[in-house]
Parts: sequence; C-alpha cells; structure tokens
Amino acid sequence: MKQFLFRIGLFIALLFLVANCSSTKNKKSVVNLSKVGIEDEEIYIPHIKSERKNFFPETEAETLWVDSIYNQMTFNEKVGQLFMVAAYSNKDAAHVAEIEKLVSEYKIGGLIFFQGGPKRQSRLTNKYQALSKVPLFIGIDAEWGMSMRLDSTFRYPFNMTLGAIRDLKLVEKVGVAMANESKRMGVHFNFAPVLDINTNPKNPIIGYRSFGENKVNVTEHAIAFMKGVQRQGIFSTGKHFPGHGDTSTDSHHALPVVNASLEHIEKVELYPYKRMFDEGLVSVMVAHLNVPSLEPREGYPTSISQPVVTNLLKNDLGFDGLIFTDALNMKGASNFKKPGDIDLEAFLAGNDILLFAENVPLAVEKICVAYQEGQISESRLAESVKKILRYKFKAGLNKYEPVEEINLFHDLNPKSNLSLQYELYENAITVVKNQDAILPIKNLNQKIAYIKLGDDSNSSFVSTLKKYTEVNEVFDANLDSLLTKLTDYETVIIGYHKSDKTWWKSPELTASELQLIDSIAVKKKVIIDCFAKPYSLSKIANFEAIEGVIVSYQNGDVAQEVSAELIFGAVVSKGKLPVSINGSFSAGDGLFTEKLNRLGFTTPENVGMSSEKLNQIEKLAYKAIDGKMAPGMQVLVARKGKVIYQKSFGHQTYDNQIKIKNSDLYDVASLTKMVATLPNVMQLYDTQKVTLETNLGEMLPLFIGSNKQPITFKELLSHYGRMQAWIPFYKATVDSTKQPMEKYYRKVFTEGFTKRVSDSLYLRDDYHDTIMKQIINSPLIDKKEYKYSDFTFIILKKYLEKVTGKSLDQLTYDNFYKTLGMNNTLYNPLSKFDKSVIVPTEIDTYFRHDTIQGYVHDMEAAMEGGVAGHAGIFSNALDVAKMMQLYLQKGNYGGVQYFSPETFNIFNTCWFCPQGNRRGLGFDKPQISGGGPTCGCVSMSSFGHTGFTGTIAWADPETEIVYVFLSNRTFPDSNLPNTLSKENIREDIQKAVQEAILEK
Repeated sequence: MKQFLFRIGLFIALLFLVANCSSTKNKKSVVNLSKVGIEDEEIYIPHIKSERKNFFPETEAETLWVDSIYNQMTFNEKVGQLFMVAAYSNKDAAHVAEIEKLVSEYKIGGLIFFQGGPKRQSRLTNKYQALSKVPLFIGIDAEWGMSMRLDSTFRYPFNMTLGAIRDLKLVEKVGVAMANESKRMGVHFNFAPVLDINTNPKNPIIGYRSFGENKVNVTEHAIAFMKGVQRQGIFSTGKHFPGHGDTSTDSHHALPVVNASLEHIEKVELYPYKRMFDEGLVSVMVAHLNVPSLEPREGYPTSISQPVVTNLLKNDLGFDGLIFTDALNMKGASNFKKPGDIDLEAFLAGNDILLFAENVPLAVEKICVAYQEGQISESRLAESVKKILRYKFKAGLNKYEPVEEINLFHDLNPKSNLSLQYELYENAITVVKNQDAILPIKNLNQKIAYIKLGDDSNSSFVSTLKKYTEVNEVFDANLDSLLTKLTDYETVIIGYHKSDKTWWKSPELTASELQLIDSIAVKKKVIIDCFAKPYSLSKIANFEAIEGVIVSYQNGDVAQEVSAELIFGAVVSKGKLPVSINGSFSAGDGLFTEKLNRLGFTTPENVGMSSEKLNQIEKLAYKAIDGKMAPGMQVLVARKGKVIYQKSFGHQTYDNQIKIKNSDLYDVASLTKMVATLPNVMQLYDTQKVTLETNLGEMLPLFIGSNKQPITFKELLSHYGRMQAWIPFYKATVDSTKQPMEKYYRKVFTEGFTKRVSDSLYLRDDYHDTIMKQIINSPLIDKKEYKYSDFTFIILKKYLEKVTGKSLDQLTYDNFYKTLGMNNTLYNPLSKFDKSVIVPTEIDTYFRHDTIQGYVHDMEAAMEGGVAGHAGIFSNALDVAKMMQLYLQKGNYGGVQYFSPETFNIFNTCWFCPQGNRRGLGFDKPQISGGGPTCGCVSMSSFGHTGFTGTIAWADPETEIVYVFLSNRTFPDSNLPNTLSKENIREDIQKAVQEAILEK
C-alpha cells in the first residue's frame, strides 16, 4: 500500500512539473473569462510558431511559382504589388479608366472594392484582371456579408449580434457562408473579423462591428468566424491592430487617442491577436491610432509606426502573415502626412500592402527614391512582394479564372442564407430580465397592447405577435391620452425600432420616450423589446418597474419575427449580452426562458424540407385557379412545430378584385367537425362522461325507442351507425319557386324568428326541433357499412350542449379558442369581422337568394343560426393549423393539456378497419384502398378531414407535418362539377409536400 501511495504521489508531482514546464515552453493556456473583469490577471501564453495552425501550408510548387514570377519582375512591377487601390462599381467611366491605368501601367497588386452591385463588380473584376500581368488580389470589407458594400446581396447579423450567440458552430457557419459569397465574386480577402474589444459604449465607429466588450467572448467568436472563412480558401483579416475598441474618435475623420497602459494593451487589446495567430489567421490590418504607450512620437499613427508594426506585431508577436494598413485616405493617417509620403512611411514601418493609396504614381516615386537612397533594401522589398505572391498562389491566382456572371444573383442569395438567419436570431436574442416569469406569455386570455418607439419599421414584429393572440397597437401623441387608452390592458409590449442601415449611429431613447416607459411601467406589466444596440437602453436609469427586458439587437424582419415567437414561447431565449447596459446588466447576462409548444416559424430547410420542391405548390394552386376550380386559396405547411410555408393565391372571386390574404377567413365546412365539435367531445370522453360503448339512447334520451338508440359512441364517431348521409332540411321551408316561405321565415329580426340565415332572412326558433325529429325518424341504411353522415355531428352538438349547459360556439371559445390564440376562428364571423375579410362561398339561387358571405354555406347549419356541430366555423389556415398541432401534440398546446394523450390515441384509432371502414373517431384517415381523402403517400397514423367548400386539414405524426388547404371552390355555384376534387388538387399538393421531405 505504501508503495502504491508513493507512486501516486510521484505521478502527481510529475504532472505538476510538466504543467510548469509547459508554461515555459509557450504552451496554450485558455481561461473562461465570461464572468471576470476586463483587466483580469489571466494572460494568454502563445504557441511557438511551429505549433501554430496553418490553413495554407507552403508547398514546393508555391515556392517555384513565387520565385519564377518575382525573378521576372521589374523594380516598378515589384513596387506595384504593394498597392491595393479602392475601386467602385457604381462610379463613372472616368473612374474605370483611372483603375485601368493603374493596373496596366503601374502594375498594382490588388483592388479593394467599395459601393456598387454584384453584377457590375464581377464585370469590372474580370476587366481589371484581364489587364493585369500578375493576377490581382481582390478584397472587400464584408463584415456582415457583401451587403456592407453591395446591393442585391444578403445581410448577415452584425458582429455584436453574433457575439450574443453561445453556439460557436453557428458563427463558424456564418464564416462559411460569407466565404462562399467571396469565392463566387472572385474576392480573396474579406477584411474581417473585427477584433476590437468595445469597452467604450460611446465608440463612434466600432460599436456594432465588435463582438462585444469581453476579450474572451470576442476572441472565441472571431476564431469561429475565421475558421469558417479560411476553411473555404478565403483569407480573413483581423482588425484594427492593436485595438480600436476603447476610442471616442472615428479614425475616418481624425486620429483617435488610446491612453491605455502597456499592461492593459498586453492583457486586453492584444489577447485576440495572440490567440488568432495560433489559430492560423493569415492577415492583419493596422489601425490609425495614437497610442503613446506603444509609439513615443507624439501624434504618430500606429499604421506607420515601426515600433507597432515591426517591433510589436512582427517581432514580439511573431506574426509572419500579410500586414495591411487601414485605408490611407482616412483622416487618421492622411492628416499626418501627404499622399506618397504616408505610403512610404507605412512601408518603412513594416506593412506589406498599402490600402487605398490616394496617389499611386507619387507613392511609387517616393518608394523608388527611398530604395535608391538605401532606406529600403532589396531584401525588405522581396520580403513583402514574395509574401504577397505566396498568398496569390494560395488563393489560386496561379490558375486564375474569371468570375462567372451566369446565376450570380441566385448563387449569392441561396435559400440556406435565410435558414441560417433564423438559427442565428433564435440563438442571439437575449432576455436579461424576466420578473415573475412574464416571458413567455402563457395566458392568452388577457388584453395585450403594443406601443412602438423609434422611427423604423415594425410590421414583421406586430404581424407575428398577432399570429399568437389579439395584440392591439395603441398610439397617442399625448401621454395622458395614451395612458387612458391603456386602461383596460393588462400587459404592454413596447418595441424600440431603429434602422440597421444607420449602424454607425448610437440610437438612444429620447426624454419623452423614457417618460412614456416610466409612466406605463408603474401602471402595467411591461415587456420592452430593443431592436437596436444594447447600449440604446442605457438611458433607462432603473429597470425595477419593468417586468421583461429583451434585446433583439437588430430591426430586420427575421429578428422581429423570432423575437415575437420568443415572447409567446415558440422559441426560447438563448443569447447572452455581449456588452453591458449601464450598471443594470453585465456582459454575459442572459436568461433562458421556457419553451411552450406553440407553432413557430422558420424556413423549410431548418426542419428537413426543400424550399425548391415546395415551390410545386404554387404551380398546383395556379393550375386550380386558371382552371376555374376555385378563385383563390390559402395553403399552409408546418413541420416539427414550425410553419414553413404559408401563402395565399388568387382572389376572393373570379372578378379578381380582392386578393386573398393569409388573414382572410374561409368557411371551412366539415373541418368544423374536427376544429370545434370533436375536441369538446374528446374532453368529455377524457373526463369519463362517456365511453366507447355508451349508446345514443344513454347520451340523448330523445333517441330512446328509436332505431338509433343502440348506436354506440364508437360507431357514431366512426360513421358506422347506418345513418343516412344527410337530409336537405331547407327544401321543406321553400316553395315551388325556391323562395323561403313566410310560415318559416321573416325578413327582419322578429320575436320567435331569431335564427339568422342571411342578411335579410330569419328562421323561426323552433325549427331545430323539426330537424331533430326528422333525424330521429329517418330510416337506417340496410347494410352495416361505412357511410359518412352529417347526422353524427348534429347529434353531438345536441349532446355537448345538454351536458355542459353552454351553446357550442361559447363552449368551443371557452375551452379552446381563447387559450389557443385562435382569434380568427369562430361561428358567425360578421359579429367580429368586416365582410371584406371573409371569403364568399356561393351566389345562392335556390334558398337564400344572396351572395353567401359571412354566413355559413351549409344549409342546415344556417338553419341553426350559423352554429352547428358539422359546419359553421370560419377560420384561416394558421388558426386551423394550431388545432392540428394540438392534435399532433396529443392534446397539448402552449403548455396546456386539453385532453390526455391516451384519449387522442383512442380517437385516432381506426376501430373498424378490418370491416373496410377507414375512419377514426371523428377523424378521417388515409384510404385503405382505392380513392380517398389523401395522396396515398401519408402514414396510416395520419389523420384529418376535408370540407365541401374545398378544404382539407391533415396531420401526420410520423413526419410531424401539418397541411392545411382552404378554398371557396363552391363559388359561384356549388352545384357545378367539383373539379377541384376530380383534378386531385388538394391531394397533389399533399404529395408535393411529402416529396419535399429531405430527412425523416
């Protein structure tokens, strides 16, 4: 035992010794600094050069090519390689001619492109490359993608937004996507990432461009980004050396002063560079800064300082990659020395590439004179030029190919960009306060107001909020009047919206906006959502009265959409603050919120579906419209709890006057059975008010003694009780000319005649009894087989109202719609909505003699005052999808269990399949053989229903897909052939959805 303990002790001692030795051997030491101060004592010890990662290792072929090119160059050609000149694709012919001259006569080494467009830039790139003896480097500032400079390209989030993301793999994916953009554009350098640690909230030029104020957070995100870029063969450039984060001046306009100590610079500002060099960063851009602790000469810019560029960057830090100056036209440099002189000083300082030289001919002349006078040696010139040529070889310029212009726009804007954008904001948006768990909002049975602050768009945010529940926009320029308008509201969402386009500005809440927030917060529950820099909230001195604080960082559509989803729990908060907000919230703060299983929104690819294949839906929709099968329609597809396709096509009628919108309401016909009556029946079953074997006589005594008394609950819901399909009850109430008889109807609301069936037609109140008697007395069909019957749900309405004491419309609202957020689903929609948003179903010439719009199309349901168990519901595709998602989640939605999973499973069982009856309990199921309601390509566990007006809602537990199709195929005449059905439009769309699945 003693010997064993001795060995253990010796082993520990050796480990300690090795650990100490490793420090002296420059081994890596990384510490998580997320919760420590910026001036912490942890110091990163860099690797020795041989242990650094190398994305672009040197090869023999490279050396041969470099030597071959270099040895053929004249002196002026060598000097020309040092210059990367500013080029624009939005300027005139004179600018183009100037660049052509610099390329052909002065043999410049590269171009940095600024404003313009991708097509124009690609053409100019090809033009300039064709003129160049040695292919040009092409660079661009694309910190958030090409859109930083070019129109018609994709805008990725700013670095500060990315700095909020915990999952670094996502940041790496951004680097990959941006690199693919660069590659497609013939760009070799993306002058990114920004490595500045933004410790000064008032920094006028860095701000959003920084990953944050914590050196570790900045570095980790920068490394992830760089890996993504350089693994695609594109070069990253870390900037702005030695650190532009703690400045209060914009170096574009003047020379900023950094009064930090050498110790601070060593511990903080240089930390990202040390780690990035070890991780394989290939180039650095040196800033125009006045840093007295690094450069003793007063007011001397770091970009032309030998102590900074050569002594610190190259010698002390051992960086041997390409070194760029920041743009030499910037006032931080150009105010110090004139064109030509500034270029020479920059080269003498140790830079390799002189960016944005203002006067190349003069600069070449100055460098030539310095060479002749011995200020510049041949070895010094060769060092930079050969380094430039080496990276040209690494970039593939030894085998240069022009930029292909075909499909350029498509290639620069792949659908995967939008998919990534959703992922990024789902991971970035940050909740920093969540008092009393106000987030996510669980209770939808409350009045919620939204107030806009800021001067930019809020449409995506508001429209998405309204997809979850009724949220009312409230506005009044007078604060007292505004507070009065808010009297009845329980929760107020305040959105602060500032434009991303003015990223260099520092938006701040105004005094009046601060007063508004304070005044509302003392009276109401408040959630404030900031669609701008976190610093924008710094003017709020005290957050105590504000229950919820969300930082959404930017004001784009995806940020707004995801933030609204977060408020209602469709996504959770995952982000952490990259910077502090006054003394209230610190960098690294970020709360996780609860996930409620409400429908969210994303792209098809994020749930394993193909956008391209889903485009087939549009073709089928227009096939139906062009073929006069329906004037318009809504189509929705959701998968894995996310809506991935929601579009409307056509018009309300064939006169093409009013386009269909996603919010319009359709008469969903028999979908009523599934979205109104059935869930209530399932709740009763769940509470054991009825069993599968309960018979109709037990459910409703009025059936005792009738031929329907023995029909069991299971047979009733399976359409297996031998009941007739329907009875045209209305025909007994119209005369031989098909006009409503006065015995049964009045044209105005009259006592005893209150059942409204159209604008000017009211049925006598007691006619329901006549309908029930006809059902009770109707004969059964001879053979016991599947026979779809409306009687089932007419009877179930009667049963539900008897047991609960509530009318079906009120019961459905109370039990489901108000808590599900199905605010666009109801009977008799004209009680709430304007007729213009309700799609007409028919021009009735046989009963009501009117355009049926806002009144249920089904005649029996109309005779029930619009409220029936089998028809009467009006809704839109999104609301129907909520109910289908509830079923898919086996009775749970929004964190509420409406009925048990066991009950759902029982109702979704095909009890009589062996007898050839495909139906579940209330649900339709896929056909067993032959024709049926589906494409024949969904699982047997799937379920749904179709409707007479041209509707279908279907869900498949195996693929987790919800599919909703709503139309008014009955317009203008329901008696015309049902070509929508004959042409299998609904089924073919369902097939297209199934074929779009990329992964199970």
